[in-house]
Amino acid sequence: MRRLPDLEAWALFAKVAETRSFTRAASELGISKPTVSKAISRLEARIGTALLNRTSRRLSLTEAGRRAARSAGRILTEGEALETEAMDQATAPSGLVRLTAPMSFGIAHVAPLLPELFETYPELSVDLHLADEVVDLVGGGFDIAIRIAALPDSALRTRRVCRVRRLLVGAPEYFERQGRPEHPGDLARHVCLGYAYLPSSSRWHFRHATGEEVDVVPGGPLRVNNADALRPMLVAGRGLAVQPEFMAAEDIAAGRLEVAMADWSMPPIALNIVTPPSGLRPARVTAVIDFLWHHFANAPWSSGRMLDNSADDPC
Repeated sequence: MRRLPDLEAWALFAKVAETRSFTRAASELGISKPTVSKAISRLEARIGTALLNRTSRRLSLTEAGRRAARSAGRILTEGEALETEAMDQATAPSGLVRLTAPMSFGIAHVAPLLPELFETYPELSVDLHLADEVVDLVGGGFDIAIRIAALPDSALRTRRVCRVRRLLVGAPEYFERQGRPEHPGDLARHVCLGYAYLPSSSRWHFRHATGEEVDVVPGGPLRVNNADALRPMLVAGRGLAVQPEFMAAEDIAAGRLEVAMADWSMPPIALNIVTPPSGLRPARVTAVIDFLWHHFANAPWSSGRMLDNSADDPC
């Protein structure tokens, strides 16, 4: 029967290779120098070759030692990470989680979840930063970001929650007064309200089910950097605007707003939970991610259920 690898000896070798010293390796690991020395000798005897050249004044890696050092280092790093993660999971999530989200989404959909979050995890604390501009997740020291966009490739870790539709909406009073656009080209005759953080805020792109695609340049008296600021103008019947479904769904259900050009769609965006690229997440961060994902993935607006009963794209 094949023996299991001597993982402890390989981890000790990795530390010796890193420090180039039995004494320093023993000190950093909190064990005795003889324990380290015996483990390396045991390992060399097992594999049948020397890993270290030893003199009274100097310690160096042999050719075999140099080849083995990198893999041994991964054994040590992954073992430490596994043990830390297991210890974190064995205790209730606690400590500070720094979370950033878009302003309107954060107020409407993140803040209402906080009472339940704190009841579920009473040892947690949250620093919630709301801003529509994209913040530097790593430079700002954030653990989690909610991002609603088509994300570019990056080193950040992304957990996609669901697709988010963008809808052209206006009040019934507006359509009674100005007429209802049927084609994107009709928007040249309409009052269009702008949002600065659309993927292309100076141009709206529409696609028809037949495959026809049309770009229009919206014109109107107002452009804002927060989607909530558009709502009073929309509900008052003073213009049309492109709104994400989670912003407009309640007003649509109540009849305050209506969807225009329903047979035309805009490129969908996605609701994403984004974290820094580091491999190990503390239990407190994992707990908040899982909590948010569950609630957002099951929200009525996450798949269009509030607007119709058809099955939209799955999250």
